Amino acid sequence: MTPFVSLTERDEREMLDAIGVSSVDELFRDVPEGVRFRRELALEPALSEPEVVAHLEQLAARNVRDEVSFLGAGIYDHYVPAVVDAVLQRGEFLTAYTPYQPELSQGVLQAIFEYQTAICELTGMDVSNASGYDGTTVAADACYVAKHVTGRSIVVVTEATNPQVRQVVKTFAPGFGLEVVEVPHRDGVTDPDELAEAARDAACVIFQQPNFFGNLEAAPELAAAASEAGALAVAHVDPLSLGVLEAPGSYGCALAIGEGQGAGNHQSFGGPHYGFLAARSEFIRRMPGRIVGETVDAAGERGYVLTLQTREQHIRREKATSNITTNQTLLALGGLVYLSWLGPQGLRELGETCLGLAHHAKTRLQEAGLEPTFSGQTTGKEFAVRVGRNAADVVRDARAQGVHPGYPLGRDYPGLDDSLLVALTEKRTPADIDRLVEVLAS
Repeated sequence: MTPFVSLTERDEREMLDAIGVSSVDELFRDVPEGVRFRRELALEPALSEPEVVAHLEQLAARNVRDEVSFLGAGIYDHYVPAVVDAVLQRGEFLTAYTPYQPELSQGVLQAIFEYQTAICELTGMDVSNASGYDGTTVAADACYVAKHVTGRSIVVVTEATNPQVRQVVKTFAPGFGLEVVEVPHRDGVTDPDELAEAARDAACVIFQQPNFFGNLEAAPELAAAASEAGALAVAHVDPLSLGVLEAPGSYGCALAIGEGQGAGNHQSFGGPHYGFLAARSEFIRRMPGRIVGETVDAAGERGYVLTLQTREQHIRREKATSNITTNQTLLALGGLVYLSWLGPQGLRELGETCLGLAHHAKTRLQEAGLEPTFSGQTTGKEFAVRVGRNAADVVRDARAQGVHPGYPLGRDYPGLDDSLLVALTEKRTPADIDRLVEVLAS
């Protein structure tokens, strides 16, 4: 809770003197008497600060139950260290100011520059923009980049890509003059040959790794199929998977995009978060949003500036690749602080921990008679399991027992009404998994 210091009589007198009036009544003398409030406010007696905090905690407890959650599907319950909020709440960063004037904004500009560097190191790409609004809109941005680069107007998206990403691409497509083609999944993964056929004359191919079902795609083959068709390969990736999975830049992707929430941001009931978009250097002048660059000032000292901005405000409209008016600097900074705190080895250990917990959960559920939805697939920190009846009903009944067991896939995929998408992060424990198995088995 933000501290509050009330106005003193001395403060009031100094302000009245500064504006040249003798009293508060004189300040409001032009307000007609008929609309003035001439009685005491009907307020409860004042509470002390501890009493106020206790009251607010009681109110908050009515909204949030003490419930163990295995819900993922794009937004994940990863641990956010205290250092993230400690940095984000500094006055130098906690501002809505856009860093147009570099002489006033070196701290913010450097933070963005270091964020871009971290994203490039994670994804294996050459350049990153200053962030996007979330992991869905950056997918639409990638489509428009591809149209500018290739001159083509077909966009291919795999069905195993996050449904919200696919929906946003479809929403943006008419405005961009694009046609969207979806490639269906086969037992939870994408067939590279089927994708290659769809990619003919396409501007780009978007696939997710790991995909929405938590299954690992044959990503190098998908990227190769796109490239051979003359389309840009776009990988939608979970940044926290890249401690254990190969970076998109290493298997031939032109762009890497994704949702950054899991790295340094709380779930926050679904947002706001930040998206990331990185690319090979040849596409730098097509990238949406803004890019911060490093330079030297007149004295030869290192400095940072907004190097490229490809929106209509800055360049000719027909060449603009985005109408983004800002980016998610503060939340992206949270991602930078988190990744710096974690470090390369920590990122790897985090990925291994999530994989180990997911494998343990899948094994325990199989022992209880609940089989994976997709047989024989290698999975990441999420996997789909059949629960024997409508998964939405299972979620409702499980939550009544204090467990949120996952995401019902039937909401987005007809024929998978009995399947539940279960996510494991490092915050879940073996005891939590035992509880999940107990509840689902019942």
